[in-house]
Amino acid sequence: MFHLTETSKASSLLAMVLVFTSLGTGMTLVEAASQSTSVEPLNRFPRMVQEYFVDVVRRIEKRADQRREDLKTAADAEAYVRDVRDKIQQSFGPWPEKTPLKPRITGVVERDAYNIEKLIFESRPGFLVTANLYIPRGRPFPLPGVVGTCGHSATGKAVEPYQSFAQGLARLGYVVLIYDPIGQGERLQYPDENLKSKVGVGVREHLYAGNQQFLIGEFIGSWRAWDGIRALDYLLTRDEVDPKHIGVTGNSGGGTMTTWLCGVEGRWTMGAPSCFVTTFRRNMENELPADTEQCPPRALALGLDHCDFLAAMAPKPVTILAKEGDYFDARGAEEAHRRLAKLYRLLGAEQNAGLFVGPGYHGYSRENREAMYRLFNRVTGVSKAASEPELVIEKGETLYCAPQGQVCELNSRPVYSFTKETSRALAKQRRRNLSARDLRRRIVQVLTLRAGPRAQTAAPDYRILRNWRSRGYPKPNWTTYLVETEPGILAVVYRLGDERLLSRPPKGQKRAILYISHQSSDAELRSEPLIKELIEAEPDAAFYTCDVRGVGESQPDTCNQNSYLTAYGSDYFYAIHSIMLGKPYPGQRTRDILRVIQWLKNNGHEEVHLVARGWGTIPATFAAVMSDNVKKVTLKNALTSYSDIAESETYSWPLSSLVPDILKSFDLPDCYKALQDKDLKQIDPWGPDGSKAGE
Repeated sequence: MFHLTETSKASSLLAMVLVFTSLGTGMTLVEAASQSTSVEPLNRFPRMVQEYFVDVVRRIEKRADQRREDLKTAADAEAYVRDVRDKIQQSFGPWPEKTPLKPRITGVVERDAYNIEKLIFESRPGFLVTANLYIPRGRPFPLPGVVGTCGHSATGKAVEPYQSFAQGLARLGYVVLIYDPIGQGERLQYPDENLKSKVGVGVREHLYAGNQQFLIGEFIGSWRAWDGIRALDYLLTRDEVDPKHIGVTGNSGGGTMTTWLCGVEGRWTMGAPSCFVTTFRRNMENELPADTEQCPPRALALGLDHCDFLAAMAPKPVTILAKEGDYFDARGAEEAHRRLAKLYRLLGAEQNAGLFVGPGYHGYSRENREAMYRLFNRVTGVSKAASEPELVIEKGETLYCAPQGQVCELNSRPVYSFTKETSRALAKQRRRNLSARDLRRRIVQVLTLRAGPRAQTAAPDYRILRNWRSRGYPKPNWTTYLVETEPGILAVVYRLGDERLLSRPPKGQKRAILYISHQSSDAELRSEPLIKELIEAEPDAAFYTCDVRGVGESQPDTCNQNSYLTAYGSDYFYAIHSIMLGKPYPGQRTRDILRVIQWLKNNGHEEVHLVARGWGTIPATFAAVMSDNVKKVTLKNALTSYSDIAESETYSWPLSSLVPDILKSFDLPDCYKALQDKDLKQIDPWGPDGSKAGE
């Protein structure tokens, strides 16, 4: 979650809305419609996608809870811990090779009870991490060590709550290494000439770099966790540190990293995540968007929940720190603790699974920090203090590790440069001239489409809605059909015609045009000139449009008001959860189109001219390759290639259009080549920035 001032929230949001803009016209859905006829676009099913995802996540949680309920012995608990460790590695791995840290101290701040060393190290070659190392003074070494992870703040390690826990621990006798996250503090990845972020600090940079990384099979949560692992590597090189006592703590986004680090790294001896741990179900039910790094790939598909990352530490001491008024639901924190408590009880260490729910709202407040101190002190015995020592908060500039507070001036490589490099390497490795059969197999695998004859041939059920008055479409009459593409999901299909139709589609027309909308069939039927051209060019073909899930008539109204086109809004919310489910959103939408094509065939339309625009071209392209009933294809404003996005610093296509891991297997040009046999016509292809290719 992001935590900025209201002003910085607004400016960051504006920046990202300008980046993640509507393709083609650059207008929002409502603006496009209002310029046509001032008619509000139809959106009769705004809760459909939300309720579908809630149902899926609830069923996953129910199965996982049953497995936890079945644990009866210490051996069962030990097997469970081994299993979650393995699944976490499946989600976060593989890890890169450990390369030289090349640490350097750029300055020292001397204070009464501790010194602060200003540290820069390389977590990857050329990728600089800035950190402050708090070393107590006047105490015999070695002392317990703690890695501190920061939440979402513009100044990273320098923000008051994070300085506070680092200072507090140092005054109690701990050596503390607290580092800046990617995209925060001194580690902006998209700095402008004034060393300010071009896309917005924290969440915005994480989304922008992280969404792009999915294309090459990377996860920004793993990148951030790797920074924490390498911070631990450095901490353990220091003679001042006792390797028998190593803790990790952080709040919010730092609570996320603390949780993930407990799961992926086995050297911790104690952990205390604050203001993050709940359950995936609570976040979904509460319509709570989470940062890209907070949504591990396939985590839900693997049956993992927040508690499992802490279970991977069992039976080592861990305390969940929550807040009564937090948007991270405290009920979920209690549920996570109950699960942990049972596991620890079976392992004979129930006292090592703690929970503290502090008063007030989200944040690493003094109450929560003191609960963390109590745990660490109980484990290490380094202090008996019951309250936080007096603190003196430093100015941000005092803690700078880089000369002007940004590692870009030290030629640190930005994340997107690594993404570009990997994309080019994958392009060299991919097979060229894929056969149609091999391409289809790869599409099924990458999109996780259902295979088998029934998935493609069974007749979908459908509903017929009552006719509405004319809405200014190119034909005088229209009928709405709701085609069930899977339980809980309806593709909204309009059939346009000259005659009024209240029933099923009439038989007799062998050929049909199926138009897949960019953002709304209803709006585009009034504003998109291609539709009128298609109707005039093929007067003997039946004409249909389709809104796939989460588009047009099922555009979600969840998360935040009017958030659909924002970088952190409802469209993103379901796309990122789809990645956790191991079912990419473009794959789900491809299924919708394939089922509608099957529905058309069941109604006598054996030949389909598949047409799509903008966002709709992504699933339409995959469906056109997969379906033998598609005989002709027209794509307007289709993406040139996923490689173009992966290799560009800037892009505008949303996460809902991106397919994880795709560049390991194939790219869109492979599909376009295969579609030449289906008379593919491309109109004004768009590059990564949503502008005409070549401009």
